[in-house]
Amino acid sequence: MSRAPRSRIGRAPSAFQLVAVPIVMTMLASLAPLLPSIASVPLLPPFGLMALICWRLVHRNLWPAWIALPLGLWDDMWSGQPLGSAMLLWTLVMLGIDVLDRRMIWRDFVQDWGLASAIITSVLIAGLAIANATGGAAPVRLILPQMAISIGLYPLVALVCGSVDKWRVT
Repeated sequence: MSRAPRSRIGRAPSAFQLVAVPIVMTMLASLAPLLPSIASVPLLPPFGLMALICWRLVHRNLWPAWIALPLGLWDDMWSGQPLGSAMLLWTLVMLGIDVLDRRMIWRDFVQDWGLASAIITSVLIAGLAIANATGGAAPVRLILPQMAISIGLYPLVALVCGSVDKWRVT
């Protein structure tokens, strides 16, 4: 005779689940450059950065600002950017969002999308500048398709983060 499923009413999710799921999801999103693809220009959005932004905008107090350092190091190991670039840029992103959170009390999705678009564009341009400073020679127009795809896919990434968050807290 099989056991009846136990009710989840009145039970809180585990502390490990609450803490680990956003971190693991951001780390998995940073592994996107490992997907097999052939392109003459960068088209793949920075999914790790997009996941970091989504989690930070959804939950104001989920992470301290220093979490961007280890997550940025993880992203640097897989993205091909010079080591330390994502660590620096992601930390600046987290600090910038913290400052904006103190100024803006309420935000809706359109404002979050605009904020994320500005952040993604800034980080991609700054990452290109860092790569060019360390020996690259790519023009900014080369990453324009990547910027457009990233901005267009942000709602999908936000939807996935929201769905995972719903599962995480239940």
